[in-house]
Amino acid sequence: MKIALIAHDGKKADMVHFLSGFRDRLLQADVELVATGTTGSHIEKAGFEVQKLLSGPIGGDAQIAAMAAQKELAMVVFFRDPLDKHPHEPDVQMLMRICDVHNIPLATNPASAALMFKAFTQT
Repeated sequence: MKIALIAHDGKKADMVHFLSGFRDRLLQADVELVATGTTGSHIEKAGFEVQKLLSGPIGGDAQIAAMAAQKELAMVVFFRDPLDKHPHEPDVQMLMRICDVHNIPLATNPASAALMFKAFTQT
């Protein structure tokens, strides 16, 4: 199972903290993690194995959207910062639209991500 991970700058620490709480479940469920570049670097420094793509603003969001369109992802977790402006907002909207079109589960905050992780990693 492949899970894509993205976090805006103000949410990267939240992503690492979130994943740390699910470390055992992720290992037991044999989950493959893929992330945008900078988010992936933070995740990697926390001890997780992760495939890093381009940084979000330079195409990483689009790479993940392409994976979703090809049905390569079980889910997408995108911790967005709704209180900050993001120059690549059109890419963010495109990714969310692709997830909706192709019925890929999308979590945009830790509460929804926790529900999905628990469901996807049940043994």
